[in-house]
Amino acid sequence: MAENRKTYYVWLPNGQIFQDSESSPWNYKIEANDDEIKQLREYFNQNYSTEIGNFYRAHIPFLEYHHDPGNDAYDKTLHQVYELIYKLGDAEARNHIENMEILSSMPRETGEDY
Repeated sequence: MAENRKTYYVWLPNGQIFQDSESSPWNYKIEANDDEIKQLREYFNQNYSTEIGNFYRAHIPFLEYHHDPGNDAYDKTLHQVYELIYKLGDAEARNHIENMEILSSMPRETGEDY
């Protein structure tokens, strides 16, 4: 089952995953099996839940962004999303993520660090 990979298209702004490239705009093309897609969906669901909590937190004026565990959790999960997309993505997706330098600690395919 781990090798039954399919092509998926990911629209990162709202955490959508499609199998049809024409059904919606998309940012990244990936090849994934069912378990990997399940993991990606879990990351998106986790960040959606965190966003709701952060919405309520945003109405507390004395709590700064950089001192908020909810924002830290969101950022950590987003980093995990980018790591998974980098792992599963096509060359264009990996190149884009490398250029963003969001995964600065991740080694490149050449074995070099960013």
